[in-house]
Amino acid sequence: MDSSLFRTLLHVESNSNLHDEHPLPIPPQRVKSRTYPAVPQQDSIELEPLRHHHNNAGTSSTPGPATPREEKDVEMSAPGTPAEPAEPAEIFEALPTLKDPSMNKYRFAACCFQSFVGGLTDSAPGALIPYMESHYNIGYSVVALIFIGNALGFIMAAPFVDQIRQRLGRARTITLAQLSMLIGYIPLICAAPFPAVAVANFFIGFGLAVQLAIGNVFCANLANSTTILGAFHGSYGIGGTVGPLVATSIVSTGAIWSRYYLLTLGLVIWNAGFSTWAFWNYEKEIGGAESNAISETSSRGIDHVPAMLITFKSKVVLLGAVFIFAYQGAEVSISGWVISFLISTRNGNPSSVGYVTSGFWAGITLGRFALSPIGSKIGEKLFVYIIVVGAAIFQLLVWLVPNIIGEAVSLAIVGLLLGPVYPCAAYVFTRNLSRREQVSGMSVISAFGSSGGAVAPFTTGLLAEAAGTFIMHPIAIGLFMVMLLCWFGQPGVRKRAE
Repeated sequence: MDSSLFRTLLHVESNSNLHDEHPLPIPPQRVKSRTYPAVPQQDSIELEPLRHHHNNAGTSSTPGPATPREEKDVEMSAPGTPAEPAEPAEIFEALPTLKDPSMNKYRFAACCFQSFVGGLTDSAPGALIPYMESHYNIGYSVVALIFIGNALGFIMAAPFVDQIRQRLGRARTITLAQLSMLIGYIPLICAAPFPAVAVANFFIGFGLAVQLAIGNVFCANLANSTTILGAFHGSYGIGGTVGPLVATSIVSTGAIWSRYYLLTLGLVIWNAGFSTWAFWNYEKEIGGAESNAISETSSRGIDHVPAMLITFKSKVVLLGAVFIFAYQGAEVSISGWVISFLISTRNGNPSSVGYVTSGFWAGITLGRFALSPIGSKIGEKLFVYIIVVGAAIFQLLVWLVPNIIGEAVSLAIVGLLLGPVYPCAAYVFTRNLSRREQVSGMSVISAFGSSGGAVAPFTTGLLAEAAGTFIMHPIAIGLFMVMLLCWFGQPGVRKRAE
């Protein structure tokens, strides 16, 4: 700037009382600012952004007195500009436990009762199919339609579970699931014509899908979730163990096969009351974390996107769906057709070999309670590889060893190794999904799983009519290989500071 221009703006006044020969230091001279109408003035409000711009450009601040700035660690500062605000950090909250809130222990018990009924329902057909075939005078391919009806119920439930939960809340959603299952059990108890039985399994599948999705998400969001999921799905295994025992004992006395479903009907009525009471105030007590997560994503402008569409784009959901498809396909194929295999191929006595299925489900139950904690210690990813390979080896022994006792023992070990697969997988899936995606994502995974539990045994029934019931073994082993491939592509567990 030219010095003459500077002099027009500032006038320096000398202190007349001071002399050049004064020995003391000269005090600072007073500076007076002059304003002129023709000269634009800098507004004080504009100084703040100019100073920020000046400092961001990497130049030093203007000399002169200034207020000292607080020292800040550069790595601790939050990045972002006014034009592009930084993505809000994910809010982490302490996970609830079985004791906090206090109602959680009753909610967990309600989930276990629901899972127990699911095991009773899914395991019974293995022991009842031979008697259903003789009652309706149908073959393998026709009786397998009960699996298709069940799977369609799961598939129909998947797109609506999260919407129903948001509208009705967990308590009423679970009540709706129990009512759907109650409607399905009535035609079975009455031994209605077989088309009605197949349709009834649709309503049962719908109810099972809803309660399974709600239970998975609830247990996965508790502290120590792998062990809790193991207990939750272990309850399913207990039902799977008890179901064939009760069904075989009923039909062995000469009673009609449909009387078995009086047991499941009574338990569903109990679950409707107990579960509704346990979850009645769930949203008020525990809704904070989920509400924060949903409002967080809504504030980012994606709340108008249906959660189901988001989950279908998720690699975790897609690979998880195929994984559970193969898992439940193998599980239900083994449970549903091993009795027919032992009767037709090994010439077993129906009243005796009917209990072999209970050994398989007992292995699943023991595996979920005893082996699931091991998975959390050595890592769920590695653990699933080990147990699936082991299950394939022992399934091969069931196929090749021509001894009913040896096959029963090997089948129980297959169940033992398959037991922790679902809890470990559910833990990995939920940890890799946001809270917004969990209910819809697990609904999709459960729906595909039930589809596998229908397609695989239905295909086994079709092929068994043409080639023999031994075909269940290569189908099961092939599904184990599909599980390993999907697990290889599944991302590792995302670390969450909870």
